Amino acid sequence: MKRNRQAQARYEANLRQRVNAGRVAVRDQIAFFARQFGEVVSEWKDDDTRVTFADFAISEKIFTELCRRFPKDDYCSEEANPLDEMIVLKSVFAWVIDPVDGTNNFALGFPLCAISLAILYEGTPVYGFVYDHSRGVLYEGGPEFGLLCNQKKMVRDGIASNAQTMLGLHFPMAIDQSSRLKHMMKKYRCRSIGSGALTATYVATGYLSGSVDYRVKVWDIAAAYALCLGTGVPFKFTGHSPFPLKTFHPRMDYCPYYAGIEIIFNELTDCLS
Repeated sequence: MKRNRQAQARYEANLRQRVNAGRVAVRDQIAFFARQFGEVVSEWKDDDTRVTFADFAISEKIFTELCRRFPKDDYCSEEANPLDEMIVLKSVFAWVIDPVDGTNNFALGFPLCAISLAILYEGTPVYGFVYDHSRGVLYEGGPEFGLLCNQKKMVRDGIASNAQTMLGLHFPMAIDQSSRLKHMMKKYRCRSIGSGALTATYVATGYLSGSVDYRVKVWDIAAAYALCLGTGVPFKFTGHSPFPLKTFHPRMDYCPYYAGIEIIFNELTDCLS
C-alpha cells in the first residue's frame, strides 16, 4: 500500500511498538504454556474440537497486557469472544490470537503445538508470532521484516530434490480433495502434524516445501500467513480470502489455502484448479 513519507514513518513507528509489545506478551506466556502442556484438563466443544483452560487463560493474559498499551485496537480470539458476538473491526490495528494451536497435541502431551499471534493493519496480517513448543523457539516476521527465529534473521534453505520434498497436509480430508492431490501424495513425502499454524510456519522456514489445509480458520493461519509473506512464499486461499478481515466471529467459516515454494505452488495450482 502506498503512503506518503510522513504517513509511512507514523505507520512504522506504530507497528514497531506493537511488534515489541507482542513479542513480550507471547514470551511471558511460554512458562505457563509449558506447565500446562500434557497436564491440563480439556473439554470438547460443539464443533468437535478440544479446548482447555490454557486456551482461555493465555488468550486473556496476552490481550489484557496488550490492551493496556493499545486500548483502541481490536482484539479477536476464538476463546475470548462470546459465541454469539460478531465483532466489527473498526480500528486500524487489530490482533488475532490462537492461544493454543494444536490443542489435541497440547492436551495429550505431544510437542507439536504453538501460540499464534498476528498483528493486522487495515484487516491484513503485517506481522506474526508463532511460538513453536516442540523446538522452544519464537518465529516472527512479516512482509517488510523477513523471518526471524528468536530475533535472529533466518534464510530459507534451497529447493529440495523430489526425494526430500515434504508437503504438509491436514486430515481428515474429503475424498474429492484427496483425489486432486493423489499425484503429489505419491510423488512427495507428506506430513500431518496437527497444528495449522506450525504447518504453514514450516513452509515459511523451508522445512516443508508446501502445504494444503482445508480445515484452518483465520486465527489458525493469520500469523503464519504473515511469516510466509515475509519470506516471499506464494500463498493462495482456495475460496474467499479472509483478508482484509472486517468482521470476526468464533464460528467463522474455514479459509482453506495452499502455499509453497514456486515449483510446488505451481504444481498445487494445477492440481487444485
